[in-house]
Amino acid sequence: QVQLVESGGGLVEAGGSLRLSCAASGLTFSSYAMAWFRQAPGKEREFVLYITKNGAGIIYADSVKGRFTISRDNAKNTVYPQMNSLKFEDTAVYYCAADRRTARPRDQYEYDYWGQGTQVTVSS
Repeated sequence: QVQLVESGGGLVEAGGSLRLSCAASGLTFSSYAMAWFRQAPGKEREFVLYITKNGAGIIYADSVKGRFTISRDNAKNTVYPQMNSLKFEDTAVYYCAADRRTARPRDQYEYDYWGQGTQVTVSS
């Protein structure tokens, strides 16, 4: 049974930082590209970050470029988005997702597995 478990969310002031984690189990982690999406109240789920299977390639949403980054530790089956210079509009539930063959990294329908989400709230 595949599980993706996010952690690290919380309340932070604007300008602050948070480091999320997504721990995977039940799959060969190094065979999966990983991504993060987010969904704010009343809005569609949107792409945030993507990292290739070996961590060599990263794709950023324009809205987070220069502020967020992502890394992964395949030995620990974990992916880490680092979110800096947080803004009020970054407030959302953040989800990690895994996919073996990602032709369209920004497309949520590409992904095979999803976590339950972790809430990030940025106070202005």
